Amino acid sequence: MIAAKPIDVRARMKEYMDLAYEGEPVIVSRKQNRNVVIVSEQEYNSLQKAKRNAEYLAKLNESFAQLERGEVVVKTWEELEQMANE
Repeated sequence: MIAAKPIDVRARMKEYMDLAYEGEPVIVSRKQNRNVVIVSEQEYNSLQKAKRNAEYLAKLNESFAQLERGEVVVKTWEELEQMANE
């Protein structure tokens, strides 16, 4: 991981973007600790996918907890078909 000041990033933008594209994240340090990170689109997409997976797993865990607590609704196949047709 590389840390750079905004002035350096502006002066050497192509170099820092190439590094990010090659898998080397670039931290741009800013005042008041409002830093940002430059990453490749591929890395960004991987992070977003991991975030969505974590959110989905949390929903599954909550569903399993509701099941264990008996907080379920039981429907027959016919009731489900009727609901789908409404």
